[in-house]
Amino acid sequence: MKSFRPLVISAAVLLGVVALAAQGMPGGPHRGFERMLAFYADKLDLSSAQQDQIKAIWQKEKPTVRSLMQQMRQNRQAMDSLVENSPFDEVKVRALATQNSQTMIELQVEHARIKSEMLQVLTPDQKSKFQQIEAERQARMKDHTPPPSD
Repeated sequence: MKSFRPLVISAAVLLGVVALAAQGMPGGPHRGFERMLAFYADKLDLSSAQQDQIKAIWQKEKPTVRSLMQQMRQNRQAMDSLVENSPFDEVKVRALATQNSQTMIELQVEHARIKSEMLQVLTPDQKSKFQQIEAERQARMKDHTPPPSD
């Protein structure tokens, strides 16, 4: 189970980046992707052919990510409206929460697919460097994660 944890953490980080990109960065998720690609192109010394392959993967998957992010936004708006404009209806809230959970699962699967496809583009040395970058990121995240409450 320990080997699965880094994947989950990486997926969560990627989800956060894409979610922030889709909601708040100028240019939306595409601009966030461009920044991420520039970071990894520099750190992993990606060739222009590798960068083109990664861009093609993103272009292929972007409509799915965009659709899932739109579903998440609509669901959040529906939840806000439900909570603010009517008496509490636990059945409706649970239905929205369930729908949101399913959308989040689909988004995580999509990000895992994208990451897997992108990793196939890397050389063994680049994969090793990528794992090191991810380990450093996880260590930083661990330092900022509050301890579990008892």
